[in-house]
Amino acid sequence: DQGDDFKLVFVLGEWQYRAKHIPGSLHVDTPEKGLAQLNKEDDIVVYCSNPQCAASQYAYKLLEGNGFQHIRRYAGGIQDWEEAGYP
Repeated sequence: DQGDDFKLVFVLGEWQYRAKHIPGSLHVDTPEKGLAQLNKEDDIVVYCSNPQCAASQYAYKLLEGNGFQHIRRYAGGIQDWEEAGYP
């Protein structure tokens, strides 16, 4: 909602992405795809389903460990997005 220019990345599997994701987000379902598709200079926000979902934590740590410096984690994920009233 702040107008930041970043890549929003959904890090769960294909069926979860098809069922529900934040509009405009990229889908990266494996670590290898993420490392290949994303640029280390990009501002990246990773997310998954809810605060308990470990996939976004794993993705964050993996990207950080591979030299990505502009990473954030949307911990609340889809659950928080919907509770805030977004589509």
